[in-house]
Amino acid sequence: MNVILTIIHIFGLVTMGFSALMSTCLITSKLADDGATHAFFEGTWITLLLGVLMFIPTLRTPKKVSRQAGFLLVAITWSLTPVLCTIPLMIYMPTLSFNDAYFETVSGLTTTGATILSGLDHLPMSINLWRHELNWIAGMGIIIFAVAILPILGIGGMQLYKAEMPGTVKESDLPPRIAQTAKALWLVYAGFTVACIFALHLAGMNWFDAICHAFSAMSLGGFSTHDSSVGFFNSLSIEMVLTVFQLLAAINFATHFVALRKQSINPYIDDREARTFLTLILGSCVIAAWVLWNAGTYPDFLTALRYATFNLVTIATDCGFSNQDFNKWPVFVPMWMLLLSCLSASSGSTGGGIRMIRTIILMKQARLEMFKFIHPYAIKPMKIGGTVVSNNIVNSVTGFIFLYFMSIVILTFTLLFSGLDLVTAFSAIITCINNAGPGLNEVGPAGNFAGLSDFQKAVCTFAMLLGRVQIFSIVILFVPEFWRK
Repeated sequence: MNVILTIIHIFGLVTMGFSALMSTCLITSKLADDGATHAFFEGTWITLLLGVLMFIPTLRTPKKVSRQAGFLLVAITWSLTPVLCTIPLMIYMPTLSFNDAYFETVSGLTTTGATILSGLDHLPMSINLWRHELNWIAGMGIIIFAVAILPILGIGGMQLYKAEMPGTVKESDLPPRIAQTAKALWLVYAGFTVACIFALHLAGMNWFDAICHAFSAMSLGGFSTHDSSVGFFNSLSIEMVLTVFQLLAAINFATHFVALRKQSINPYIDDREARTFLTLILGSCVIAAWVLWNAGTYPDFLTALRYATFNLVTIATDCGFSNQDFNKWPVFVPMWMLLLSCLSASSGSTGGGIRMIRTIILMKQARLEMFKFIHPYAIKPMKIGGTVVSNNIVNSVTGFIFLYFMSIVILTFTLLFSGLDLVTAFSAIITCINNAGPGLNEVGPAGNFAGLSDFQKAVCTFAMLLGRVQIFSIVILFVPEFWRK
């Protein structure tokens, strides 16, 4: 009973927090007189009342959370918080179904960026701000989830986190307490967001668009205030700013913190994960540009490089902006972009997918197995940045990647069973489980997910949640032995 009361108490606190977040949109709506004031007024008071009713009566409940309760809390928080966030959307748009509203808010809170809404250019300012605030606050939440929650739950969180900090980014470089670490990383995240806002405004965006797109870029959320996304602006300078900040958001924020504290670029140079990520992305941009130019998609290489770089970076980092319909490009390029979305983003970043550190570990393990095949009696430990990676971490990574690809297979076949074509089904699941945004065919950048059936949207919604909580946190709830332990 205490476990249930503890979960209710913590979720009540989360609910009150989102009530406060909703109130900022209430103020915006009132000042802009955009017609959505009543939606945010009612939404703010409903969520505040629900939060108080859960929080106050459970104040005396013990706050210690067991591992089982912790996993359950993670699942409840990520799955039920979007329900609260649908309230202003459904009040303002009464014809919007709950399934569609839930898809939109899950997409925002998982920083996926897939949308079922059209006419974004004409939505009230406060509604658009709400969508982008969900992106931004979730980006913060993802960092804390990786640094604070996973370690407490004991699923290899802190072990993997330490292994993900090769080179100069050691545990000693970060504040000693988890709360202090979280605060430091939040400050870096907020600082980069402010810098992105000013850079976008200087590049030509108005202040509102700059705020919204900075929220999306730093959270790698991908929401836009326009149906044509970043293509609406047709601005090379805006694309360059967004490209830089998306790359920054896809690098471990611990690396950013140490680099800023030491006022040196050495932490980036010494971070194996960051080096591999940047090398892979920048090399892929050049190759993709060559393919587009060689195919005659664009008249010259520089134009091809412009569009290839922006769209490849935004998909590979799991953000989800677009400025071209890459669905019409030679198939190699969009498929390569989807592959990069699976593995490019760094640990401790706001990106999704497997994460680059797991890719590196798996590649090193494959190479080590070949070495052992040639030298069966040799003893050679795996190292990353001079740090030995334990077998427990290798086993955890192997298990995660197996579950990851099996999830993609099962969910893709589920969409195929529902009647979708192969490319739409596969790309929809890839982009949803990687929290990357647009896919191909029916869910490509020129369209959205509105054309899917309710069942198909539900499958994609589950994929978004599964990808955001890194699969283990959901799958473990269905293992009977976990509850008997």
